[in-house]
Amino acid sequence: MIIIIGAGLSGLLTAYRLQKEGIPFKILEARNRIGGRINTVYGANNTPVEMGATWFNKEHKHLKALLVELGIEYFEQYMDGEVFFQRFANSAAETIQIPKQAPSYRISGGTFNLIKTLYQQLAKEDVLLNQSVKEIKLLNYKVQVITNEVFEGNKVVLAIPPKLWAKKILFEPSLPNHLMSIAKQTHTWMEDSIKIAVTYKQAFWQNKNRSGTLFSNAGPITELYDHCNHQRSKYALCGFIDSSFKQIDDVERRYRVIEQLKSVFGEKASEFLDYKECVWSKEENTFEATDVFHYPHQNNGNPIFSQSFFDDQLLISSTESAPEFPGYMDGAVYAANVIAKKIIAAHKV
Repeated sequence: MIIIIGAGLSGLLTAYRLQKEGIPFKILEARNRIGGRINTVYGANNTPVEMGATWFNKEHKHLKALLVELGIEYFEQYMDGEVFFQRFANSAAETIQIPKQAPSYRISGGTFNLIKTLYQQLAKEDVLLNQSVKEIKLLNYKVQVITNEVFEGNKVVLAIPPKLWAKKILFEPSLPNHLMSIAKQTHTWMEDSIKIAVTYKQAFWQNKNRSGTLFSNAGPITELYDHCNHQRSKYALCGFIDSSFKQIDDVERRYRVIEQLKSVFGEKASEFLDYKECVWSKEENTFEATDVFHYPHQNNGNPIFSQSFFDDQLLISSTESAPEFPGYMDGAVYAANVIAKKIIAAHKV
């Protein structure tokens, strides 16, 4: 039995690969939902908007290969028309020319379509929610994973951000000091991000030859993009706001966002159907406070995470562990593929 901690992209894909080889597993997920930092929510008119992972590019070959394998379509991010840039808080947004860039892509039906497709291939009794892991005991020939229950297996896969398992799980015997030190100093992707999405009846920006793209030094919005669905039949704008705005309440945040949209796109921006947001620092199963500042992607892809420990009883996954594109969905896919191959190879010996 393989015990996988975390039902995000890496954990679910690892399980999917093991199932195809007939290797038994259990996924233990602390949240009351699957997906981890992939979280598509549905606004007015059932419009899918992303509160977590959204974009990828042509270099993300592992993710693209998985989408092809699972028969999931993807589409190019809409960027046609004018782009706005706001230099200062009191300055009007101006149109700018941005250099021609390689396109980014989004998953048709929302990023959660990938999570749902993997999950649907698994037996539901093998994916257990509301299972917050408190302790992992690495014993001779077996592992014990303790939540409010005790689960036993012969290997455990840590498919959650390193900082979380280093700070929240008690290991017996203790993990190597160097590993724990690096893990505690590893930046968790999305941990201090705030995503917002605003749904509309029409893509009013497109009608005026605007791309829906905004870059701002003023805030609260720092980046904003067109977020219509693949068929362009549902309409939204989606992006990030400055993490300092987590200090104010949600009503004030929404007011500031809409005021900024009005100043850039005009009064039509106030005619929204709904507003969604996710302050990731409030997600206890993503955010863990640190004593010192971590720069973006700090220690992501550190070689120590590619090692296995306690005679291969403990394996490390998650996007932060991947040596290729760590911190991205592609990294999560890469990590899952590598870990699954290790387990499958050991199983065949």
